[in-house]
Amino acid sequence: MEEWRAHLGREAERYADGESRLPDAADPDQRQRQLTRLGNAAYGAGLSALMLGDGEAASGWLGRAAARYRESFGDAPSGSWGRPIGAIKAHVLHSDWAAAEDAARWALDAGAEDAASPIGRYAACLALLVLGEEERARAQADELRTHEGFPRPVADALAMIAAGTDEIGYVLAVEAVLESFETREEHLEDVPVADTVIVLQALADRRGLAPADLSSPLLPSA
Repeated sequence: MEEWRAHLGREAERYADGESRLPDAADPDQRQRQLTRLGNAAYGAGLSALMLGDGEAASGWLGRAAARYRESFGDAPSGSWGRPIGAIKAHVLHSDWAAAEDAARWALDAGAEDAASPIGRYAACLALLVLGEEERARAQADELRTHEGFPRPVADALAMIAAGTDEIGYVLAVEAVLESFETREEHLEDVPVADTVIVLQALADRRGLAPADLSSPLLPSA
């Protein structure tokens, strides 16, 4: 618990420091960069709060992260699909499905479904699953499975969730996603949480697919 309190404290300090140095609208490029840093710090704080079992703090920080990602998007370079992905995931992580659906519609309105990059297609797939558009989501997941630069286990898990019928296939895929988190050396904001796994589990449960029985130091306790 002390480790997670330390992570939370550090991320909260990063957020406060970044907010105090946020450029005004006269410098849109620097402002969007700093807004993204603020979103990352808030996201890291939210993950830390989740690991502490503090739902109220997690909700506040993750909601703040989503808002900062969305605020940064207008002046961001074309193809900055990490911001909508971050916003959707942030809302799913604290089970605010109404806000997740709003963020999903925003991602699709921005053109994620027709994006040339796999990260854009990932944004679209997440958005469509949140909105219950499983057939369209499966088409996006199948596209992701053909991209060498995109993690195959994540694409497989998304495809299984969209199909809603292959529970064993989903379990194998999400276990592989978890293993990839457990074996990597770097995590967003140095906060070692398998956030993608948590999001996939939430989407599977919402789809009516039984979530995998997973245990890891990188996941909140049951």
